[in-house]
Amino acid sequence: MIFSLNSCFTPTHSFKNSKLLGYDLKKTGPSFPLGKQKVEVKGVDVALGEGTRPPQPLTFTSPLLAPAPCLLGIADQCHSPCGLPAATLPPERVRQSCGAAPHTRLFRLGRNKDRKQILIQTPRPAKSAFTALGALAELFLQRHPGCWKMLTVAMCMALLGCLQAQELRGHVSVILLGATGDLARKYLWQGLFQLYLDEAGKDYSFSFHGAALTSTKQGQAFIAKVLESLSCPEDVAPDRCAELKGQFQRLSAYRHLATSEDYMALSKDIEAQVQHGGLREAGRIFYFSVPPFAYADIARNINSSCRPGPGAWLRVVLEKPFGHDHLSAQQLATELGGFFREEEMYRVDHYLGKQAVAQILPFRDQNRKALDGLWSRHHVERVEIIMKETVDAEGRTSFYEEYGVIRDVLQNHLTEVLTLVAMELPHNISSSESVLQHKLRAFRALRGLQKGSAVLGQYQAYSEQVRREQQKPDSFRSLTPTFAGVLVHMDNLRWEGVPFILMSGKALDERVGYVRILFRNQAYCVQNDEHWVADQSQCLPRQIVFYIGHGELGSPAVLVSRNLFRPSLPSESWKGLGARPGLRLFGRPLSDFYAYRPVREQDAYSVLISRIFHGRKDSFVTTENLLASWGFWTPLLDSLAHEVPRLYPGGAENGHLLDFEFSGAQLYFSQRQPERLVPGPGPAPMPSGFQVLKAKYRESPLISAWPEELIAKLADDIEATAVRAVRRFGTFHLALSGGSSPVPLFQQLATRHYGFPWAHTHLWLVDERCVPLWDPESNFQHLQTHLLQHVRVPYYNIHPMPVHLHQRLCAEEDQGAQTYASEISALVANSSFDLVLLGMGADGHTASLFPQSPSGLDGEQLVVLTESPSRPFQRMSLSLPLINRARKVAVLVMGRVKREITMLVSRVGHEPKKWPISGVLPSSGQLVWYMDYEAFLG
Repeated sequence: MIFSLNSCFTPTHSFKNSKLLGYDLKKTGPSFPLGKQKVEVKGVDVALGEGTRPPQPLTFTSPLLAPAPCLLGIADQCHSPCGLPAATLPPERVRQSCGAAPHTRLFRLGRNKDRKQILIQTPRPAKSAFTALGALAELFLQRHPGCWKMLTVAMCMALLGCLQAQELRGHVSVILLGATGDLARKYLWQGLFQLYLDEAGKDYSFSFHGAALTSTKQGQAFIAKVLESLSCPEDVAPDRCAELKGQFQRLSAYRHLATSEDYMALSKDIEAQVQHGGLREAGRIFYFSVPPFAYADIARNINSSCRPGPGAWLRVVLEKPFGHDHLSAQQLATELGGFFREEEMYRVDHYLGKQAVAQILPFRDQNRKALDGLWSRHHVERVEIIMKETVDAEGRTSFYEEYGVIRDVLQNHLTEVLTLVAMELPHNISSSESVLQHKLRAFRALRGLQKGSAVLGQYQAYSEQVRREQQKPDSFRSLTPTFAGVLVHMDNLRWEGVPFILMSGKALDERVGYVRILFRNQAYCVQNDEHWVADQSQCLPRQIVFYIGHGELGSPAVLVSRNLFRPSLPSESWKGLGARPGLRLFGRPLSDFYAYRPVREQDAYSVLISRIFHGRKDSFVTTENLLASWGFWTPLLDSLAHEVPRLYPGGAENGHLLDFEFSGAQLYFSQRQPERLVPGPGPAPMPSGFQVLKAKYRESPLISAWPEELIAKLADDIEATAVRAVRRFGTFHLALSGGSSPVPLFQQLATRHYGFPWAHTHLWLVDERCVPLWDPESNFQHLQTHLLQHVRVPYYNIHPMPVHLHQRLCAEEDQGAQTYASEISALVANSSFDLVLLGMGADGHTASLFPQSPSGLDGEQLVVLTESPSRPFQRMSLSLPLINRARKVAVLVMGRVKREITMLVSRVGHEPKKWPISGVLPSSGQLVWYMDYEAFLG
C-alpha cells in the first residue's frame, strides 16, 4: 500500500492528483482554503484500481479512525515552497519512525528544483501512524511552522482514506443447503474453495456454513472429509495452497438446519460473528442443493428468519429441475416469488459456466466485424448442439423416469446454448439486463415444435434397470426416452430456414459436447483436392466449433476453419492449442483449424459461484426465460408422452441405428428398425399363424400402415386426386383440417411432391380457432408454416376463415361464418369440394364439431360458429352437410391415444350427436380412412 499526500495547498488546490493507499483520492467538497477560513471536508471518492465507487459522506468522529496508515511523505508537486528539503529525513530515521517493520521499503522519487520526495510502501496499515507523522513533522515543522494547518488537513485526508478503505470491506456468509449430497461433494465445496482462493485478502471476509438434515456428528465428519479432499489449481504454490486450505477449513462449519428456529439461530450467529469482528455484513448466499419439493419450506424460513439486515444483499441459488412442464414451472416460480425478489434468485444451469459456452458471446462480440456477414441464413447451413454420454441412467432411474432426456438436457442446457448462438448480439455484452432481454427475444422467435420434430430412443437395458431399482413387475415397459434428437427452427429474418439440431443421449459411443456452426459451401475449386490448402481453399468445409469438453480433444476449445478468418480471443485467458498430428475433428485434421484452449481450465461450478458472488445475472436463468423455455418445450413433451422410443443396444454397438435425417420440419431415423415378433413374459409359445387385416372400417375403405408409409400414401392419393380434378375441371378445391396430425402430411407435400398442381389449387380450411391468424394456435398459421411458405400457391387461391373481423374474434354480428359460406358458394361448384381432409378427436369430434353441438351437425348452414370444451373455446367450422357434399373425404387417424375411440366408433351407428365423426358419410362421394397401426391396433 502506498501512502502519499501534498504537503501544502494554495487556495484553489484540490486533491485531484493525490494518491492514497493505491486508490484514486478525489476531493469532492470545496477547495481547501488557507489562512483563517474554515476547512470543511464533505467526503472523498475512493476507488480500487481503475474502477469507481460512489462518494460516501464521512465524519472525523468515526471510531475507525484509530488504525491510521503509516504516512511518510510527499508525492505531488506543491504550489508553495514548503516541501521537504533534500536529505531532511534520512532512511534510518524513516524506518525507525515506522517501527522498523521488515516489510517497509523506502522509495526516493525524482528530485524537484527545491526538494526531494519520499514515499514509504507497506502491505498493511501501520499501527504507529502518528509516530510516523511526528517523525516527519519534527524537523520539517521546525523550519515551517505555518504549515501546521495544511499538515492537519493532510492527516485528516489520510485517515479518511483509511476509513474509506475499511468501509469497503464486508463479511459474506455462504450457506450451502444439502451440503452432504453428491452435488455438493463433487462440485460445490470445491467451487466455494475456489471462490475463497480468488477473493481471500481482498475486500471481503467469509464464513461457510454447510447445512443439511444429517445429524451434527455425521455432518461434521462428512464435511471434514470433503474439506480435506479439496485441491488448488496448478498455478498455486503448495505452501500457499496449504495455508489457504487451512484457512478455509477453519472458516467452514456444519450445522443441522431444519426448523425455523434453526434458521433464526443461524442468523443470530452470523450477526454475532460480524459484530464480534468489528465487520460490516455485505450479504448472504444460500445455495439450494436440495430437491425442488424442499424449496418452499426453506424459502419460507429464510424469508422469515434469516434475511440479512438493511444494506446487505441476499442471493438465493437454485438448482434444476425448475419444474416438470410449463404449469409446474409457473407454480414454482410464483411460490418462490412470494419469498424472494427476482434480482435475489440465481437459477443455475451449469452449462452456462462451461468455458467454451461462456465464450460464445464474447467470441461473437470480439469478432463482430468478421461474423456480421456470415452469421445468418444466407451463409449458415445448420447448427448442431450436441451432448453425448457413455454412461447410462443406472442408479438414477427414479429421477429419469420422471424427467427423461428432453427435460434433463435439451429443455435447459442445450436450449440455453441455442439462445447464445441465435440471439441478436447486444451492443454491450457486459450488460446483464441487455443480454437477458436479447435471449428472451430469441425464445419468442422459436417456431413451435410438433411431434414430427423429434426422434426418440431408449437403451435396451433401461427398463430392466427401472424394474430392479423401483421394484416394478416383470411386465413393466418404460416409455421414457434416454436419447432424443430434435429439429428446431427460428422464425426471424436472420435464421429463417436454418435447422438447429439438438441431440443428447445416454449409453452412446463417446462422451463429448460441442456447438458446431457449419457454413454453406458455394465454391468450386478447379484443382484436385490434393492441392487444397486449409487457409486458402474455399472448397474445404467451413465451420466454427465451440468444443465444450471431453471427446478427442479432452478439453474445452474454440475451433475456426482457417478458410474462414483468424479469430480474436483474449490472450490472457485463451491460448493456441498445440499440434496434435493424426487428430481429426469433424472429418478434418486439427491443422485445418485455428484452435484455442483456455490458459487455465476451470470447473463450471467454480465459474458460476464466482459470478453469483459478483452478482452477474446474465449467467443464470431468469423467471421469464425459464417460462419461455417451458412454453416452447411443453407442447412437444405432451405430444410424445405415449410415443414408443426406438431401442438401441448402447455404445459402439449402436452402429447407424440412431442416425437421423430431416426434411423440412420433419425429423426421422435414417434406418428403419426391423419389426419382429418377440416372446412375451412366461412360457407362452410364439404364434404360428396370422390373420389378414380387414380392408374396411365402418363399411368404407381402410388404409393402415406405419406412420411414414401412411403419410406417404395419403400424399400420393391427394396428388392423384388433384391431377384428375385439374384435368377435368381446371381447378382443385382442397379443404384441410387443423391439429397436429396433418403437419407431417403438409411437410410431405411441400418437400416430395414437385409435380403437384399448386398453381391450380384452392386451399380452404375445415375449421379454425377464434384467434388472430398469426397466433401460434391458429390452424392457418400451421398451414402457413408447414406448407404455404414452401409451395407456390397463388395468394388469391388461399382462403383462410374470417375469424378476425373489425378487430373482434368470431363476433356473430360480423357474420364471418356467412361470409365464408358465400365465398365457398361463389367459387366451389355446387359447394362440393374435391377433397376434404378430416381428423378424429379422442371424444369422437371431427373438424370443430363436438358432441352435442347445437349447430353444424345437421341443417342447411354451410359454415357455423361452435364451442370447444378446451381453449380456445370459440371455433369456426364447416358443417357436416357441407362436408358430406365433397367428392372425396379422407379421415386421418394417428397415434396410440386414438385406439380407444377407434374401437368405439367402429361399433356405433349413425349417431353424430354423440360422435360427430359417425355422421361423416359423403352423399355421392367416397370416404377413405387412413389409420396408422397404433391407432388401429394399439
